[in-house]
Amino acid sequence: MNIQEKTINTLRVLSAEMVQKANSGHPGAPMGMAPMAYAVWLNTMKHDPEQPNWEDRDRFVLSNGHASALIYSLLHVGGYDMPMEQVKQFRQWGSITPGHPEHGLTQGVETTTGPLGQGFANAVGFAIAESMLAARFNKPEFPVVDHHTYVFAGDGCMMEGITSEAASLAGTLKLNKLTVLYDDNEISIEGDTDLAFREDVGARFEAYGWQVIRVEDGNDYRQVLEALRQSQFASAPTLIVCPTFIGYGSQTKQGKASAHGEPLGEDDLAQAKVNLNFKGEPFHVAPEVYDHARECLKHGMDARRQWDEMMAAYETAYPELAREWKQWHSGLSYDELLTDSNLKLNKEKAEATRSSSGDMINRLVKLVPNLVGGSADLAPSNKSYITGGGDFSAENRHGRNLRFGVREHGMAAVSNGIALHGGLRVFCSTFFVFTDYMKAAMRLSAIMQAPVIYVLTHDSIGVGEDGATHQPIEHLAALRATPGMRVIRPCDANETADAWLIALTAKGPTTLVLTRQNLPQYRETAGRAVKGAYLLRESQKEQPDLVLMGSGSEVNLLVDARELLRHKGIDASVVSMPSMDMFLAQPREYQYEVIPPQVTKRLAVEAGATMPWYRFTGLQGRVFGLDHYGTSAPGERIFEEYGFTAENIAHLAEEMMEG
Repeated sequence: MNIQEKTINTLRVLSAEMVQKANSGHPGAPMGMAPMAYAVWLNTMKHDPEQPNWEDRDRFVLSNGHASALIYSLLHVGGYDMPMEQVKQFRQWGSITPGHPEHGLTQGVETTTGPLGQGFANAVGFAIAESMLAARFNKPEFPVVDHHTYVFAGDGCMMEGITSEAASLAGTLKLNKLTVLYDDNEISIEGDTDLAFREDVGARFEAYGWQVIRVEDGNDYRQVLEALRQSQFASAPTLIVCPTFIGYGSQTKQGKASAHGEPLGEDDLAQAKVNLNFKGEPFHVAPEVYDHARECLKHGMDARRQWDEMMAAYETAYPELAREWKQWHSGLSYDELLTDSNLKLNKEKAEATRSSSGDMINRLVKLVPNLVGGSADLAPSNKSYITGGGDFSAENRHGRNLRFGVREHGMAAVSNGIALHGGLRVFCSTFFVFTDYMKAAMRLSAIMQAPVIYVLTHDSIGVGEDGATHQPIEHLAALRATPGMRVIRPCDANETADAWLIALTAKGPTTLVLTRQNLPQYRETAGRAVKGAYLLRESQKEQPDLVLMGSGSEVNLLVDARELLRHKGIDASVVSMPSMDMFLAQPREYQYEVIPPQVTKRLAVEAGATMPWYRFTGLQGRVFGLDHYGTSAPGERIFEEYGFTAENIAHLAEEMMEG
């Protein structure tokens, strides 16, 4: 057996042994895809285990993330920070080898995958980012950005709708440095894929505008290598169809659904080793396999050193661009942005926070040249278009506006890829209610702490005539319940401006929840949203009789209700709480300043589900919101009919004081 086959079989056996030891996992896909992995990861990609975050490395995405044992095997034999003791701790507490790959936990893992199709869409984001950065920074003799993105995707990925969304967009944009290897093993958990999936995947991708290369035998790494070489010269993204056998080498499970998600069993694993002519104790890697893997990766290490030398010369030839490169790959400072007078909105007339956000975007893009973004075909409504920024397209890689089309789920996942790639700050936008379509990708933003900015407008029953289908009710509660997702619902232009500064300087994702309807402006709100909540109107006494609290479009109702209560001898404070999670991160002393614990009469008002507010109102407080869906009518009429008026809020407060 030659060293190539020995290395491939080592990857197969090592992956199967991980699953066997854990008594949990998915051995089938790694065993079938090992030749593809050998061809791509060891013999095609440029990457350097000594510099795993090198900016111009090729990216590898395991979209079928259940095959995680394969990537851990590759990282181990390739010399990344993946010691054998971690390989043996596959799927165990405290390990860096979780059941599905996790970005930020495991060196060499570019994105968190597992929900099928998400990695595919992330990869489209990687390819977009590469082409944007190349257009900006590359000069003759200085291709400082010149890398590819490679994806492994299985039948499950191809069935998911998000893959169709992202693939269609990639074909439209002609992302020719994106190559997807399709593990066509025709097996799903329930059995043969023809139970529910009989389409010609290659023909579908050809219709999307992809180059499609069909490999006769995906188990022959040489055929895969030849297809990869062809993909290097494509003018469009490439799909390489690789017929494989799930569980290759297994005596009893090869080509069967049982190979997907359960260990082979000790006896079958032993027989698989015989079938693969593999000798050695469990978790054995022959020295010559290590040597061969490191030899394969030398071309990537050499490429990285050459790139370092090129960048040193680039700094001399193009010092301004070199400085910009460093700036684009570093973080922003909230304090510095806050002091910039160009970012002070200081509005006087009533204005929708979506409009304030649009104003802010077009101020920020002048100061943050790597800010890019787009909408799911709603830019005029979302106010999310970068004026003069141009449209990113197959013909114009310099454009800063991304046209995602009506693809909300794909948009969010592609944005994750752009954010993870590095060098760009990205926002994406749609109506708030359509987070129903986006939630899986938004959840992954939070898990990975990918700094995507979600600009979500038409945030309540204020949408009006479009009716219940377009009026968010439970959506604020859902996003606030998402760990690691910063949610900000500003009440005016000042809070909106600050929300943008917070989002741009945050380490993780931020959701900006914005109105369609116009809202009054308050001078006192400037620069105060950063703590999540604050006293917009203070008590005239040592402590208030009542605390009124809310967010967004309901804050002005609280301010007006306070005046009505004052005339009746009730002294209320008003708390604007644009961000619950940011407020809860403040010291307890500050929280008590805003909401004194001894004041038990508390009324929270928000045009959405009441559930999140009870943690602030307490048992003696009350929440006035919407635990039912809306209806079709002008927004002002709906607010009035449902009791969102200053008069009704004052009435509810009076009832509390009497109770």
